[in-house]
Amino acid sequence: MRLHDLRCPEGSKRAPRRIGRGHGSGWGKTAGKGHKGQNARSGGGVRPGFEGGQMPLQRRVPKRGFNNIFAEKIACVNIRDLEKFGAGSVVGEIELITMGLVNRIYDKIKILGQGNLTKNLTVKAHMFSKSALEKIEAAGGKAEVI
Repeated sequence: MRLHDLRCPEGSKRAPRRIGRGHGSGWGKTAGKGHKGQNARSGGGVRPGFEGGQMPLQRRVPKRGFNNIFAEKIACVNIRDLEKFGAGSVVGEIELITMGLVNRIYDKIKILGQGNLTKNLTVKAHMFSKSALEKIEAAGGKAEVI
């Protein structure tokens, strides 16, 4: 099969409805817009959420919660994920991003203690849980706070 042999499945593409093309088309005269009114006009219609002057739903429903725009986004990485790195290697922010364990959108990195660590690694992060610190040091590694 070649690119020039490709075809759309039969019936998947339909011609657009040609409105305003005379009585015989069935979509002539008012072209499906009815007689006069706001929706019959050029550029007519109402904005999304408008309910004809009634108080719209998004204003009737009470506000809930709070979103702190100053909150720091913290990426959590478990000890079991650090097994991907070779023994004796230094694991920092850049290494975690390149291995796909952390996205760039986070402000800080915290190492959590879920799983086991068998390799001695030098781990550099902003925060460590108590269990993570113990497991890194038990494996012969070092935990450095950035």
